[in-house]
Amino acid sequence: MRFAFVSGNPALDLVGTVGSRRDNPVDLLVAPADLEQWVHECDELPDQVTADTETFASALRLREALYQLALDRLQGRRFTPTSLGVLNEAAAGPVPTVELGDAGVRLSGDLRSALAHVARSGITVLADRDACLKECGRSGCTRIYVDRSRGARRTWCGMEGCGNRVKAAAYRARKQAAGQVRLSRKGERARASGRSGL
Repeated sequence: MRFAFVSGNPALDLVGTVGSRRDNPVDLLVAPADLEQWVHECDELPDQVTADTETFASALRLREALYQLALDRLQGRRFTPTSLGVLNEAAAGPVPTVELGDAGVRLSGDLRSALAHVARSGITVLADRDACLKECGRSGCTRIYVDRSRGARRTWCGMEGCGNRVKAAAYRARKQAAGQVRLSRKGERARASGRSGL
């Protein structure tokens, strides 16, 4: 699996296809085939779509509009009108077909219907004033996610990626600090024994 689906909403997961900081982005969607793969890996979307350059460009516009609107929400600002227009236009598209079978629910449709579903998911989460949206607390990550943890105490987007990195960095910092304390105490003892030998 190339993509992480840890944001708690497919619209926010689409936003998360830009890794690293937005001022120095690492884009995981560089070609239509990447978008096809992302849709395939997202459990809430049709598994077989084809992307052409036009729908690929509209998906990137939707992604950036969702990011801007999520930032607006996080910062308590009015929604940016141009981003609202992009989101609402995408949400007005056709919806995927939903079928129930012995294997569960199956969605089918084209890329436009997948993007309409993503846009509607974005509208749902952005309109929900009780949804606790947060930006990942790890420096270098700008992923926005829905915090559904008890007491809304989650501080990073996902445990496997950012959570493990944060914990590993904290562990290394504690080990380094403990080593410096040991060296400092050893030096103090050496100085003390040197003074007592005078």
